[in-house]
Amino acid sequence: MCGIAGWVAFDADLSHQEETIGAMTRSLRTRGPDASGTWTGRYAALGHRRLAVIDVEGGTQPMTVDTPDGPVAMTYSGEVYDFVALRQHLRGRGHPFRTASDTEVVLRAYLEWGERLVEHLTGMYAFAIWDGRTDRLLLVRDRLGIKPLYYYRTADGILFGSEPKAVLAHPAVEAAVDHDGLREIFLGVKTPGAAVWRGMRELRPAHLATVDRHGVRERTYWSLTARPHTEDADATAAHVEELLSGAVREQLVADVPRCLLLSGGLDSSAIAGFAAEALSGHGERLRTFSVDFQGHADHFTPDHHNVSPDAPYVQEIVKHLDTEHADIVLDAGDLASPDVRRAAVRARDLPVGRGDMDHSLLQLFTAIREHSTVALSGEGADEMFGGYWWFHDAALRAGAGFPWLTAALGRTRQERAFLPPDLATALDLSGYAEHRYREAVGETPALDGESPAQRRSRELLHLHITRSLGGMLERKDRLSMAVGLEVRVPFCDHRIAEYAFNIPWSLHAAQNREKSVLRAAARPVVPESVLMRRKSPYPMTRDRRYVSALQDQVRETLGEPGHPVFALFARAAATRAAHAGPTDHPRPQALRAALEKFLDLRTWIDLYSPQLRL
Repeated sequence: MCGIAGWVAFDADLSHQEETIGAMTRSLRTRGPDASGTWTGRYAALGHRRLAVIDVEGGTQPMTVDTPDGPVAMTYSGEVYDFVALRQHLRGRGHPFRTASDTEVVLRAYLEWGERLVEHLTGMYAFAIWDGRTDRLLLVRDRLGIKPLYYYRTADGILFGSEPKAVLAHPAVEAAVDHDGLREIFLGVKTPGAAVWRGMRELRPAHLATVDRHGVRERTYWSLTARPHTEDADATAAHVEELLSGAVREQLVADVPRCLLLSGGLDSSAIAGFAAEALSGHGERLRTFSVDFQGHADHFTPDHHNVSPDAPYVQEIVKHLDTEHADIVLDAGDLASPDVRRAAVRARDLPVGRGDMDHSLLQLFTAIREHSTVALSGEGADEMFGGYWWFHDAALRAGAGFPWLTAALGRTRQERAFLPPDLATALDLSGYAEHRYREAVGETPALDGESPAQRRSRELLHLHITRSLGGMLERKDRLSMAVGLEVRVPFCDHRIAEYAFNIPWSLHAAQNREKSVLRAAARPVVPESVLMRRKSPYPMTRDRRYVSALQDQVRETLGEPGHPVFALFARAAATRAAHAGPTDHPRPQALRAALEKFLDLRTWIDLYSPQLRL
């Protein structure tokens, strides 16, 4: 796992632009703490920060191959899990190899197949290849969008990087945000391709882009398709078990210490079970980590969606699988620290965080990084297998709109009440959300003759995989790579996505139980109590001191009447939130969310000084 950056300019000579490409590359140093490198040519400059995972001694980048017609250079981020088989195949076709890295396999695959190399890759990746034979750049992103890639068109070429900060480090780029960018910040749905920063785009998942003197062209190389499903319930569960256990085995391959993030829920427990099984065959013991909060059990109060704390289920899995386990216990005071918020906002380049859920994840990753370089995680299972409660709520299923927004925020969208009135009118978030929803639903493939109920279920799955999962993966990538930890997500194997997308909803929700297929597939490796546990969201601290600390920080900013944050957050709304008592707000979670958003916006403005095009 690494960070990549680059610059292509057809009307300039970049062969001596080491300082600029170096600055872009240094902005990504946390993504690659082990090594740094740059390569410059006449029209292209590439940068790379390395986190050594495969072939620690070899695999340095940018990697080049000199051909009689010019150099081919690559800067690559990610892991291709089928690289060993690909290397053997390419060797058979006459390609020499000087390293044991997957990087060289990808570069040689390009020399063999050109753009069609994407058809041969399984994994998570984002990379750029400059082909000096044709003076053309190729940008590629993996099918589910696990690894990020952003680009910015210039008058004579392009800038790109793993994160917006790499592009913003170029002196020609203004850090500006207009109304469309603000809509993305406040909407709560990650629109594929939108990068928030003015003039910048995110290369969409499963897309590649080519850049030459004629401009930039994007195309899709993979998408979910609707196919008939002919297997019965038992065969379906067995197929999912095979796919998931295979993905876990592939993603355990590394030349550095690895571990697993364990929550005590079905998703992470299933991965843990298959991982422990795979490692035991090699005489190894699985290492696991979980997060908890000081006094969490004392503050925990069950509600409709948070039925039980995680800790007892974590311990049950640890005992069942005999893992080498550590609980990372966090303090509410540390979670509320402005320093932690600054680190989280800087990691994401935007004020789109989830408050203490981001802060605790960042601190968890920091602690894990002391022991491991690679971690497996359970993201994607709910999107693939219909795990969220709103999949199974008749009213939300029938509603026209992103169901997770309606579930979290209500139908009246009062969460935007903090916006200054003029800005709220200009952004028209409800209209923007409606447009984006129709756009997303319109992309859903379908089979002829599907019932309306099955069609709607397919729409909901497609919405989550294409519009919800991206935000989850972005969060996990930024916060993990901010401390140099590579997180792998077996559920986001594209083969699992293809298969799960076509399982009939009657099997996904058999016996009125969410994720019925996954539960059946995990039964061989997960104990019954965990197997049948109701889904519980990622934990939040319930310690009242956390909210009090946020209010103190908001009150401090209220003492700065000229702060630019008040262009985005009404002063009256900030005042109400800062002085509300524990029972003064009808929706305590909405109050807390407002405090978090205000502080994220303030921190973002302080860190980036964005030009707000209002």
